[in-house]
Amino acid sequence: MSEHEPPDDVGAGADAGPGEAGPATGADDGGRGSLAGLREWLGGTARLLTGSSVSVSNYDPRRHGRLVSFDGVDGHEEVDRYWLNAPYAFAAVTYDPETTEHRYNVVEPTLTTDERTLLDRLFEDVRDPLLYADDLDDRSPEAALRDQIHDRLGEYGLSVDEETVHRIFYYLHRSFQGYGKLDPIMYDPHVEDISCDGPGLPVFVYHDEYTDVETTVVYGEDELDSFVMQLAQRSGRHVSVSDPVVSTTLPDGSRIELALGKEVTPQGSAFTIRKYAEEPFTPIDLLEYGTFDLRMLTYLWLAIEHNKSLIFAGGTASGKTTSMNAISMFVPPRSKVLTIEDTRELSLYHDNWLSSVTRERMGDRDITMYDLLRSALRHRPEYIIVGEVRGEEAITLFQAMNTGHTTFSTMHADSVQTVINRLENEPINVPRPMVSSLDVLCVQTLARSGDERVRRASTIAEIEGIDQRTGELDYSNTYAWDSAVDSFDERNSDLLAEIREDRGWSRSELLREQQNRRRFLRYLREEGVTDYRRFTAMVKKYYVDKESVLERIEAADVEAPE
Repeated sequence: MSEHEPPDDVGAGADAGPGEAGPATGADDGGRGSLAGLREWLGGTARLLTGSSVSVSNYDPRRHGRLVSFDGVDGHEEVDRYWLNAPYAFAAVTYDPETTEHRYNVVEPTLTTDERTLLDRLFEDVRDPLLYADDLDDRSPEAALRDQIHDRLGEYGLSVDEETVHRIFYYLHRSFQGYGKLDPIMYDPHVEDISCDGPGLPVFVYHDEYTDVETTVVYGEDELDSFVMQLAQRSGRHVSVSDPVVSTTLPDGSRIELALGKEVTPQGSAFTIRKYAEEPFTPIDLLEYGTFDLRMLTYLWLAIEHNKSLIFAGGTASGKTTSMNAISMFVPPRSKVLTIEDTRELSLYHDNWLSSVTRERMGDRDITMYDLLRSALRHRPEYIIVGEVRGEEAITLFQAMNTGHTTFSTMHADSVQTVINRLENEPINVPRPMVSSLDVLCVQTLARSGDERVRRASTIAEIEGIDQRTGELDYSNTYAWDSAVDSFDERNSDLLAEIREDRGWSRSELLREQQNRRRFLRYLREEGVTDYRRFTAMVKKYYVDKESVLERIEAADVEAPE
């Protein structure tokens, strides 16, 4: 077994952290359930471990026993297995043919009764030294925890095998530095959302391959109350019976919605976590997932370069913020970019980028999006990116458009007409002449294509202004998704004609530029350039020295085998 490959042998997995009952599967413990019993059990080899060479930092699967195993679920077929936190925890996805549903099994090390007793004792004894340590002497929290484990084992006069130390370390680290029994799922890059609807109910995840899946993680009532309060504290907020609902951001950028007790959620405490992607999607990722095609990305690239304002609309989880972040990587280098969000989601690799986030309930007053947007205009940005418009900040955003600033934002709406209606009516109330300053509206949808759930740009529309006869806002659909064949239809674009006139290009020159950019994006796709830093660097090269980039692509095409 490789350290990076989940074990495929049979065994048993259990969840048993400090203070958790957990099933006592695994080796027979002979009824030893106390520290005294554990000491007696190990009495034949007991020795002080002060200065011991036992290490929990260098797990070697060739020398140590396997720390975790799983023997499946009766009546279920296992369809997937992968590490979450090697070598301690992995996910095993099973399928129940009777219910036609998948289940997400979180598999962690099994602890015997004696090991759980030792774990509980260590949890109490190392917590305060770690909590009140003034100086870690340049040690990492992991190293400090390992040292505490060694010191306490020495004090107890116990000798334990290395596998036990590894398992103990995992559960202590999960409690002190991680997210408890939810910690393995937080490592899963395939999981976008995690939600718990109440105590005694399974936690659900939204998996990028299996969609909404029930997990094996379940919280008790007191345990869930405590966890919700810990999440609030970790994000610097307070949740209580008098203030039971909190919407905030975890230190890693994940968005969380918390509800404590039964004041507003009768089933009990609940939470939803929208995980933050440290590595944002690039336009190449959007191509791979089929959200856009090459023509659409080229169109949006030209629009952004030529200072056209965009709104990305869609329903919940349609990918509108992800798309806006990815498309923003086409912003020309050195342009001053300012982002405004209520929860941190945007991530750019741009030299001249100022990020700002709203602040709630601190000091005398909140710092709202409206405040940040008004302040942003004094920074003289060329591009303003607003996470989402939903209120009075929209007026300021459209005022910025009317005064020559290029703006991008998102909205909750499922069609072009719905966006227009929302903008023009309560509570946003943007005057129709201001709405007409918007250039492009991209509507995304979360839909089904065959057996898959997919995210698609259902419409890219151009706002054409106010019809002088009817007084209504005119728009035309430049690209539209045909769900029957999962492809995009293209129509004539007045915006591209406007860009052509502004640049003094002939029709053939515009077509050549579109073709060059499509070749460039196709090349990046073939080269697998999905890292946002590398992608942005390549776009910068295209802006600075387009000819040499195209020559490089041409050379690669010539050298490529048929």
